[in-house]
Amino acid sequence: MDLSYTPQELAFQQEVRDFFEANLPGHIADAVRSGAEMTGEIYQEYHRILSAKGWLATTWPKQFGGPGWTPVERHIFDVESNRYNAPRIVPFGLAMLGPVIQKFGNDRQKAEVLPGILSAEDWWCQGYSEPGAGSDLASLKTRADRDGDHYVVNGQKTWTTLGQYANKIFCLVRTRFDGKPQEGISFLLMDLDLPGIEMRPIRLIEGGHEVNEVFFTDVRVPVENLVGEENAGWTIAKFLLTHERTGIAGVGISMQALEELKALGRRVKRDGRRLIEDPLFAARVARVEADLEAMKITNLRMLFQAQKQGHPGPETSILKIKGTQINQEIRDLARRALGPVAAPFPGHVNDGNLALSPPDTEHNAARYFNARKTSIFGGSNEIQRNILTKTMLEL
Repeated sequence: MDLSYTPQELAFQQEVRDFFEANLPGHIADAVRSGAEMTGEIYQEYHRILSAKGWLATTWPKQFGGPGWTPVERHIFDVESNRYNAPRIVPFGLAMLGPVIQKFGNDRQKAEVLPGILSAEDWWCQGYSEPGAGSDLASLKTRADRDGDHYVVNGQKTWTTLGQYANKIFCLVRTRFDGKPQEGISFLLMDLDLPGIEMRPIRLIEGGHEVNEVFFTDVRVPVENLVGEENAGWTIAKFLLTHERTGIAGVGISMQALEELKALGRRVKRDGRRLIEDPLFAARVARVEADLEAMKITNLRMLFQAQKQGHPGPETSILKIKGTQINQEIRDLARRALGPVAAPFPGHVNDGNLALSPPDTEHNAARYFNARKTSIFGGSNEIQRNILTKTMLEL
């Protein structure tokens, strides 16, 4: 693989940089740089900026309104957006549901669902996990009983990320109760303002409100909102999860976090010398940098493969495992570099070795604790190893 950018790719890289220089509002970049919890308003403002440029649906082909980028162009955009401290693109409608509708949806669903995602008018959230069905997703119990031209949905979903900002949800529901559990699952689209839907916040360990639980009580959903065939939702669910795991790798996020870690190591002093000169700390930084470079190359290889076959394959589990491990290691090193200063103190902080203002320090602990979830969501890393064992090693 030639890792050098072509002249066309270098020109695209400059176009992306010029775009962020001219269009990314300072208050959004400042919020991301500080590590503050993103609000729905910030996400929506950023999504509309990208939508106006035609760059919101970065993975979509041109025939569905996307930019039709190559894997390298998507990689460049990912790296540069993080370099300029842009927020992440909320993936649920764009990187998950969008590809599902394009592959499994009927013509009416394509005409109705995709434009709302592209315009940033509709915010979708994901209804997969349940209190007793997380990594063992096939054991889900939320049920949808057919009643004429409607399904009546009852049950509960949990860990619904950013659901408090959403107006729509896609859900896995059980429509058959005999046979193998995987063979009785269907994929439904719902408006969140339907009677009988209640969303409650879940506070995370760092205090943020990022996830929710959703309750369904006799919710009537039109049968036309079924995607694909009834009881064939497990195939759709697996297809969607391969797209999710590719995004979880977070190459651009980790690249930017690594640069911030190096800068921190040059500023922090321990025993009269810069921390980056400490052999143990430097070795850990070098090791995680080498891992990140390897993952970056692997990510590009898999993106090219996905482009050839039309969708990602089970090898995306590798990206999910390594991506989350690398990000957690970087956050851990930053926390260790700051020591007690990593705690969220108000006002000016000075421990004798380091003088930093709150934007540099106040969210470090939150970032560290928030990163602990990444090896669990999207299918735990243990589940990813099982997938690799069965599908790639055939054990």
